[in-house]
Amino acid sequence: MDPDSCSTCPFCDLPVPSSQLQWHANAHFHDPALPQQSEQSVSGSELEAVSGDCNNWHGGETSRDNGECKMDEKISCLIGLQTRSNFYKVEAGLIALLRNCLESETENSKSILSCCIDHFQSLNSEDAGWGCGWRNIQMLSSHLLAQRPEAREVLFGGSGFVPDILSLQRWLEIAWEKGFDAPGAAQLDHAVYGSKKWIGTTECSALLRSFALRARIVDFGPKESQSVVGISVDNTVDKTRNDKMANSKVKSEAYQVLMDFVWNYFSDENSIQFGQQHVVICEKTPLYFQHDGHSRTIVGVQAKHQQNGILPYNLLVLDPAHSTATLERSLKQKIGWQKLIKKDRNTLKKPQYQLCYVDPGIASEEEMEDLKTIDSIFLEL
Repeated sequence: MDPDSCSTCPFCDLPVPSSQLQWHANAHFHDPALPQQSEQSVSGSELEAVSGDCNNWHGGETSRDNGECKMDEKISCLIGLQTRSNFYKVEAGLIALLRNCLESETENSKSILSCCIDHFQSLNSEDAGWGCGWRNIQMLSSHLLAQRPEAREVLFGGSGFVPDILSLQRWLEIAWEKGFDAPGAAQLDHAVYGSKKWIGTTECSALLRSFALRARIVDFGPKESQSVVGISVDNTVDKTRNDKMANSKVKSEAYQVLMDFVWNYFSDENSIQFGQQHVVICEKTPLYFQHDGHSRTIVGVQAKHQQNGILPYNLLVLDPAHSTATLERSLKQKIGWQKLIKKDRNTLKKPQYQLCYVDPGIASEEEMEDLKTIDSIFLEL
């Protein structure tokens, strides 16, 4: 038997590289809790070996096809052998802890939060300095898997878990090969697996859209940047699809546009009624929040009551650069959590920002073609 061919697992009916079939099948016996849609973890080196067995992600020959490996074979192999991401699980849930802190505040305010999200921190041993974009994808994915049954069914082949960065890099390459975000794929040379290349909202959108999810992008910036789709966060990356960043500092008042958008997004433009429910949980997805150099995840927004007609807001943000254990401790003790999570408009210093969110539902086949082109809504600061 050709070792590079794919065989079918007799227990879960997944196509598996022949060289990995015995190990894969044995996993069903070693873990009695293992579901029929296999969720076992493998190391990065094993995943790399699998990608070689499904040879080759960017060309090569297989026994089944004189050309490159078929797309469905690549996807089947990745579904069966992708790695579950390790992360620090907060048993009480970060959103529940944050809600308790917000409710304990005495000021006249109203907060709106997304529910059910896990925090994925960057690790010095893995992705410190470059992995924030992938960590935000993991955070957004954890919410989608927990809250949207239709997303859970399609994301990552229905595995039901958040993959590690190496697996996500393979999923992004598959999205590119399917035709999603062709300019972005070309900018990153059609390859990210095993690299430290920076990614952002555009890559997040392409990856999620490849699963028929309606990921949307909103740009905020000066008028001359209206045509921009994607903010470069790596000085070594080709910036041909990005206008030059504005040199002058945008005044603080201009960021009210961004703050208003975030409030209206989470509140669904409902009227603000102070003095009633202090903290509201909504069904909206968190926001992937990017600027030049870093990205974070907005999980909610707080509005403070004021008499002058302008509502001051605090964005409620989870930062991949923060330790999950530190966040948990500060929220449980209700000490120092505001500095870690609350961001008012005075903390916004960059001339351009981008947000990515996911609308409900699954795209039709006709809609999928349109989703391959990554566009955005532009709002001038």
